[in-house]
Amino acid sequence: MFIDTHCHLSREDYDDIDLVIKENREAGVNKIIISGCSKDWIDESLELSKQYEDVFVTLGYHPSEVEMVDDLLLDDLRNKLKSNNVVGLGEIGLDYYYGKDNKNQQLELFEKQLKIAEEMGLVVVIHSRDATEDTINCLKKYNVTGVIHCFSGSVETAKIYVNMGYKLGIGGVVTFKNSKLYEVVKEVGLENIVLETDSPYLTPTPFRGQKNSSKYIPLIAECIADILNTSVQNVADITTNNACNLFDLK
Repeated sequence: MFIDTHCHLSREDYDDIDLVIKENREAGVNKIIISGCSKDWIDESLELSKQYEDVFVTLGYHPSEVEMVDDLLLDDLRNKLKSNNVVGLGEIGLDYYYGKDNKNQQLELFEKQLKIAEEMGLVVVIHSRDATEDTINCLKKYNVTGVIHCFSGSVETAKIYVNMGYKLGIGGVVTFKNSKLYEVVKEVGLENIVLETDSPYLTPTPFRGQKNSSKYIPLIAECIADILNTSVQNVADITTNNACNLFDLK
């Protein structure tokens, strides 16, 4: 069994959600965790988790939402985090890729959500893009743990996060020809990894350029198995166990 620990599933991106779930199951992906990280996605993610037994959710406001998130929305988030099938808070974090004009607002929203996670005892799913130092400094202030989503940093950065108790979310990028993620995978080992797709984005080779889906998790596992010279079954077993322990999945 595989678990996709981070994906985005919405009717805007997929015409037939029933078919998506069916194809996931046929590929051995029996649990997926949807990231609801905007107001509309939060509501739809909760709806899908009620409709499909395979679907769990994390909820939180992505840094791209910073301009529209106020304290009322954060209060609403706090209430929705108590819903069934919610297994964490995220994806939250910092994104300076397009600049730092709203850096202080991002930091404020990030820390408010980290505080909520700490108070509610929830794991966090972290988005960090061109903001490694600030992300690490913020995380050190709170008694939380979780996943560094779509990790693409250096071995040195990976070790910092692992030593802080975080798992690294490894997805389709590891299959890309020019990716250096194999160095990270070799260094941290399976015990510190969970699998994810970030679908509909970042489709693994050989389907790069097409819409991603959780059904491609086995391709990511095969690549990791090759890197570590182990079996796909071993990758499935250990990463599934990591995900179940972290997100308290049964």
